[in-house]
Amino acid sequence: MKNDINGLISLLEKSVSPYHAAEEAMRLLDAEGFTFLEQSKAWSLERGRNYYVKCFGTMLLAFHVGSEYTPGEGFRLAASHTDWPCYYIKPNPEQVAGDCLKISIEPYGGMIHNTWLDRPLSAAGVVTVKTENVLEPERRLVNFVKPILTIPNLAIHMNRNVNKGVELNPNKDMLPIAATIEGEFNKDGFFVRKLAELMGVEPESILSYDLCLYNAEKPILCGFDESILTSPRLDNLTSTFAILAGIAKCERKHGITAAILFDNEEVGSGTKQGADSATLGMMLEKIAIALGSSRAEFIDSLTSGFMLSCDVAHSKHPNHGELADNSCNAVMNKGVALKMNYEQRYATEAVGIGIIEGLCKKYEIPYQRYMNRPDMRGGGTLGSYAASQLGMSTADIGVPMLAMHSSRETMGARDQASINELVLRYFCEE
Repeated sequence: MKNDINGLISLLEKSVSPYHAAEEAMRLLDAEGFTFLEQSKAWSLERGRNYYVKCFGTMLLAFHVGSEYTPGEGFRLAASHTDWPCYYIKPNPEQVAGDCLKISIEPYGGMIHNTWLDRPLSAAGVVTVKTENVLEPERRLVNFVKPILTIPNLAIHMNRNVNKGVELNPNKDMLPIAATIEGEFNKDGFFVRKLAELMGVEPESILSYDLCLYNAEKPILCGFDESILTSPRLDNLTSTFAILAGIAKCERKHGITAAILFDNEEVGSGTKQGADSATLGMMLEKIAIALGSSRAEFIDSLTSGFMLSCDVAHSKHPNHGELADNSCNAVMNKGVALKMNYEQRYATEAVGIGIIEGLCKKYEIPYQRYMNRPDMRGGGTLGSYAASQLGMSTADIGVPMLAMHSSRETMGARDQASINELVLRYFCEE
């Protein structure tokens, strides 16, 4: 597995939906010799081996069993998420106006709407198809690949105040157009017919779909020295890449080391595949039981364990430095950010910071301390949710970036090496 910026770029290009991110993660783990486990079947585990399990289509747990594992030893976890703010296509989405076919969408997460305007957009996700067993429809991943949609801006001649800031209504201003209409046209079922054509099935066989729009532009290294990476989906595939690369190299002798990819962080994590659910705890208990742990020993593994919550941080904006905290701000290309918030928007406390800062100093990994400006409420992460579910000490880290939640975000290219190295050392330290 390429543990460099090109490896990240490859993941960014292929992870066009949370389903595709999980699928690409599985492909990378397969290449590293990990063994696939069924979520709802019995597991037979061996010490010194690597495994992974996919939960509900978009959550993934990859883990290494120490070669000298003893029941009750603490879990060592690192977690990220694979979703991002975007738009999902509604059922029966076709609308016609101005001799154009429009597609109805629903916003997902807290995106910056205007950054989606005038972009080449495609769609990807999962489609369910009829089978002989109505209780077990087939699930297929789909990706249109080519741009099929765009959301046109309103010309300045018709909106003279556009550069003064204009509120966009998702139900009116953000509907993408998919085609112009000529001659007779039946809009009903148009999208499903196109979907069926892509899949090579009859439209009647499609039961439902879960498809999100994505920015079809490619990641690009820019700047005179190519020190800046601009790309869709940096939040949070940067962290996903770091923990996948780290778990692939883990050879600890003791404990269970695991990388977790959650979904639905951008809408609060309160789903079966999100961090604020019982799923991770159940999967960890299943690991412990398969290795001979009692219930008491499993609880010991949780309370003596540690989680690294990996999500992006805000970089100090070069045009708006006044919005950063005076004492604890992060900038691009100066290392991974260690994030704290005393209102527990981030789960880190002094002990967690001490552990992570100690690793950074021991291995000379560039790092920065980050806190929000005290009069501005920052975004939260999955760390606090997962920690409350597991009863486990947790620390929040991430690469500093600009334009978070834009359809195209910006980070320092060298910072990926810092988070990769930190997660690797965290996973491998005995």
